[in-house]
Amino acid sequence: MNDNEERPVTIITGRVWRQKGGKSEGVHVMLVAPDDDSAVRQALEALAKEGYAEAELDQIGDMQGEPDDEPHFSAFQGALEGEVSIITFDEDR
Repeated sequence: MNDNEERPVTIITGRVWRQKGGKSEGVHVMLVAPDDDSAVRQALEALAKEGYAEAELDQIGDMQGEPDDEPHFSAFQGALEGEVSIITFDEDR
């Protein structure tokens, strides 16, 4: 990929905890980064800034087109604008 090409939106999935040993939440983080290592670093920094004490990241990949449903559509748009978008949800465990 050359510098003139638009980079894809990266999605990282996993779990986060507000307090160590507390209840976990599922998380999807969307952002645009030059590589996977940078994406993970930026995601962890954004989660820490939002007050999460722990994070366990499971998967990383590039989005294949924009999502249809909220809140992922808005998060995707935010990522395209340079934001690190964080979506949390209750896990079904």
